[in-house]
Amino acid sequence: MSTTRRSDATRAAILRAARERFAADGYERATIRAIAADAKIDPSMVMRYYGSKEGLFAAAAEFDLRLPDLTDVPPERLGETLVTHFFRRWESDGTMAALLRAGTTNPGAAERMRGICTDQLGAAIAPVVPDPAELPRRAGLVASQILGLALTRYVLRLPPVADADPAELVAWVAPTIQRYLRNPTPKV
Repeated sequence: MSTTRRSDATRAAILRAARERFAADGYERATIRAIAADAKIDPSMVMRYYGSKEGLFAAAAEFDLRLPDLTDVPPERLGETLVTHFFRRWESDGTMAALLRAGTTNPGAAERMRGICTDQLGAAIAPVVPDPAELPRRAGLVASQILGLALTRYVLRLPPVADADPAELVAWVAPTIQRYLRNPTPKV
């Protein structure tokens, strides 16, 4: 077997073991040693290929935001619908917070977050933005608000935000998301 094929097989074994371990133990409890043992390799090989636990997590984790189809949502409820959806995802799936945490320090995880926001969020809001040329900016603004909220609530755990009822936060944030999605472009 060639070195390239062996390397590809090792990477695949690591990713397979990491996906299973992260799913079973969660991000916090999964260890590089356990993942390496599952893949039947030395832990140093995991570090060689992925650099860190965060890098491995970013490569191994599958993230589908499962965004709603916004085309059937009344235009005046788009912001509320999107923010409510994100809260449900963040509250029910710790992998999103783990990826956000990893994205703050790991370039691979940050790239993964950019891809998710660009591809999944962009595709979801494309049918409802007034000007397709503004889609990247509007998606970026929506992502900045949602990710900022998630960072303060789930990673930094800033007390006023972390302790707030999700419905209260939806009421605060939804109008901003609504504006990003539908309002005319501000004149500068």
